Amino acid sequence: MDKVSRELSNDQKRDILKVLQSRFEKNIDRHKGINWADVQAKLETKPSKLWSLHEMELTGGEPDVVGMDETSHEYIFFDCSPESPKDRRSICYDRKALDSRKENKPRDSALDMAAAMGIDLLTEAEYRSLQELGSFDLKTSSWVVTPPEIRRLGGALFCDRRYDTVFTYHNGAESYYTVRGFRGVLKV
Repeated sequence: MDKVSRELSNDQKRDILKVLQSRFEKNIDRHKGINWADVQAKLETKPSKLWSLHEMELTGGEPDVVGMDETSHEYIFFDCSPESPKDRRSICYDRKALDSRKENKPRDSALDMAAAMGIDLLTEAEYRSLQELGSFDLKTSSWVVTPPEIRRLGGALFCDRRYDTVFTYHNGAESYYTVRGFRGVLKV
């Protein structure tokens, strides 16, 4: 994507800030002790981050503040949609996996889509911390960052929640399913 496409119009900025504020106020338990005015002030100085949040929203992620990084003093946003974001499903794990498919290639990969949006995939630990805030992925699953030693052998990790328990599984990185997508994290 080029530089111009990563800029929001004033109306888009206003609209995404309104959506984020509304979600923030409806889900106070996700970010106790954090003030929306402080989050908004920081977002207004980081247009590229606001653009990424807009992309997260457009693809069905429902991003929300879930904490603050105590070291960097950045606000942490996770995709908080009940299920894996709708417009980020039916994709394999990464470019290598996508390129390895000879037939029935998915349209994209999780890592490529995340990079294009300016976000990162959740790690397994981040996924588990998200699940402490509610019940997510009861019908879907989400790719998570895979350790290099597993990826080198052709595998990739994904998580979901079933039977009131968070599970981590493995699959070939080239696999894709209509109910598997990815959740992102963005620090602002």
